Amino acid sequence: MVRGRRLPFRRLPFGMLPPRTLLRRYAVAWLYLTGFVLVELVYTGLPGRDQNALEQWASTNVINLHHDPVGSLVVSAFLASGSVGAWPLLIALALFGANRALGNWRTALVCVAGHLVGTLVSEGIVDYRVGHGSLPASSLRILDIGPSYVVVSAIAVAVLYGTWPARIAAALDLAILVFAGHIFSGLSQLDVAAVGHTTAIVTAVLLGSALAWQKRRSEQLPPAPGRGELADDVD
Repeated sequence: MVRGRRLPFRRLPFGMLPPRTLLRRYAVAWLYLTGFVLVELVYTGLPGRDQNALEQWASTNVINLHHDPVGSLVVSAFLASGSVGAWPLLIALALFGANRALGNWRTALVCVAGHLVGTLVSEGIVDYRVGHGSLPASSLRILDIGPSYVVVSAIAVAVLYGTWPARIAAALDLAILVFAGHIFSGLSQLDVAAVGHTTAIVTAVLLGSALAWQKRRSEQLPPAPGRGELADDVD
């Protein structure tokens, strides 16, 4: 008897995936969203003085990048300022679409690269301008935290390579960040946030395009024995 071929999990709609597959296939999106929510819950439970101390320690300003680059780069991506309640939705709108488009490790790589390069370029410009007298020394200690570089990196991927629902969600996400968050405000004056967001998006477009090409190429090759549908979940 010839058995019919089952539809690969990657082609099933989001709501039709088994729970285990849903968690595994979108592992990066779930992990980042959960981590962000947990950090924010801990943050809101701290006294005001401790909240301020945590923000200052996690800020990816020039001083912290010189003295504790790893700690500040990691924690700053999970700690938001301003309208904290909106960020879980903004993260979900971007990350799940990007995760579906590129798979887990590629999505993680793009988001980490966008956050890292966006931070280093924007704060590097601040360091240069302070050194040449065009900014005050206090600019070396600005508060620079938030998940937005990660989010705009995921938005770039989702818009370029996501499904149509993912592209619409990512476009809505970007519109909110642009018109409500003013993420590009001050770009002509080399504002830190504006430069960082622009750099993160450019980084995500370049790296994401290379990884999308690599993913399509790998999918055209015959699957290795024993991989089967599991590859659809984790790639």
